Amino acid sequence: MTIEPVAIETDVLVIGSGAAGMYAAIEATRAGARVLVADRSLIGRGGATVMAQMTVAAALGEEVPDAPRHHYDDTIAAGRGLCDDKLARLLCEDAPQCIRELDRWGVGWARKDGHIAAITAPGHDRARCVYVDFINTGPAVSKTLRTAMARNQNIRKAGDLCIVDLIASGGEIAGAVGYHLGSGAAVTIAAKATVLATGGLTRLYRRNSASANMGGDGYALALRAGASLIDMEFVQFFPIGHLAPRLVGMDPIMWDPFRYKLGGRLLNGAMKEFTSHYGSDEDGKYVLPRDLATYAIVKEVETGRGSPHGGAYLSFQHCTAAALRAAFGPVIDRLAANNIDLTRMAVEVAPIAHYHMGGVEAEATMATNVPGLFVAGEVVGGANGANRLSGNALTEAFVFGRRAGKSASTRADQTARRQLRPQDTSVALDLVRADTPVREAPNTAAMIARLQAIMADEVGPLRTGAKLARALADIAALSAELGERPPGHAAAFDLERLEWFDLRNMLTVARAVAQSALKRTESRGAHQREDFPQTLPQWRLHQRVDWRGGELHISGAPAAAETVAS
Repeated sequence: MTIEPVAIETDVLVIGSGAAGMYAAIEATRAGARVLVADRSLIGRGGATVMAQMTVAAALGEEVPDAPRHHYDDTIAAGRGLCDDKLARLLCEDAPQCIRELDRWGVGWARKDGHIAAITAPGHDRARCVYVDFINTGPAVSKTLRTAMARNQNIRKAGDLCIVDLIASGGEIAGAVGYHLGSGAAVTIAAKATVLATGGLTRLYRRNSASANMGGDGYALALRAGASLIDMEFVQFFPIGHLAPRLVGMDPIMWDPFRYKLGGRLLNGAMKEFTSHYGSDEDGKYVLPRDLATYAIVKEVETGRGSPHGGAYLSFQHCTAAALRAAFGPVIDRLAANNIDLTRMAVEVAPIAHYHMGGVEAEATMATNVPGLFVAGEVVGGANGANRLSGNALTEAFVFGRRAGKSASTRADQTARRQLRPQDTSVALDLVRADTPVREAPNTAAMIARLQAIMADEVGPLRTGAKLARALADIAALSAELGERPPGHAAAFDLERLEWFDLRNMLTVARAVAQSALKRTESRGAHQREDFPQTLPQWRLHQRVDWRGGELHISGAPAAAETVAS
């Protein structure tokens, strides 16, 4: 006997509960909308926000004279000519309001002489990036937003809920189908408006700074629902992710603020500075954008001059113990617990997959090309172009989350009550309820590891046509191995089944990244083709990815490039 799914109805469905999702939920209730926040992990404790230790870019003008137009100029410069102008303007113009609103809510921004303090981060022309204490910015933001949601009676929360597919009815998004991880029960959610805030895709890579739930779910959900993706080839690699010695209980990208605060030196295996070899002389300061620093480290390792574990050294040995303590504070003690003494040793760092500039194409309202579907945070594509400016990640979570929540509530107010029809949910429910013999199931954990290796080795910071072609062939083989239905049957905390759904999304998104990268026959920002090293004016355009008849279709390449890439 088929058990009826758990049926939920709401005005606004928010999928994902990082800063973007929580801000969207809070904003949506201001106009009276009822909101359901659904997340596959703990509400407000998964995703990227809670892991973000560093700074948030906003032109407050309190530390030094500043204005959104200056923040915009730096964002555009970092984006290498590909920033979506309307999104970049929104990002920079609304950022100060969000920072001050969060301040009123009690986030606890660091202060100096009575005003919110700011520092200069790579790519910014002045002190513009605010913070809490360099290691707790994200956790402080997450706690503040969780508290605001807890006080809001119009927000319901559903954790441990894996969304399998968005549901379209009459050409509009009418909700979603998922299942509860703790019981295996199928769940349908009818909604007048839906906001995707599921984060990025960096779990696709072997070395990444992401939570385990950032495998590109939002991109895949949007694609299958008929939304377009753009700029999928642009994956940002954080250049100085911790590599060695072993670091337990600390963020692998923690070194960034301390490097630009203290001028940490990048050294090769011979303990010599090397970035000037690649046209990027830092002159003793951390001034390189992330794409250039990544390129320099990878090339130095390729020449055989890397550090023992395959990266570069980051040294603060030129700093006094007092200067280190003043900059790092209690972090010094946490490093000591890991047997790291920065006065006596350098640490090894290497590029690590950190952020994705591409995503779902959206208007300034955060509406997609599919009615009823809105996006927020890292799910949004285009604002950062080919390379994200340091500090803009949490900024876009706040700004785009707030705008998406407002737009979703407006649509909900203008839309009649939604009811999901059986003919619209049947395919997704059949997948959730699938009963497949386990003996026929693939080893999903091993497949995820293989996919991460493929992406790291073939679709990493430095790419070639041959590498990308191999990646696409290997991804296709993994897709065939995965099959059409999940293993086993609906049960409580079945991790193998969850991994199957993860792979379903991850393989689709990986193919979108690799195909887009193969099409773009130039180097620009975070996309570096060693076989096409020049940045070409005809490629100053976005590539779009659409899902048609079960296949990816990529459009937007210049006609001449289509011939070269084929």
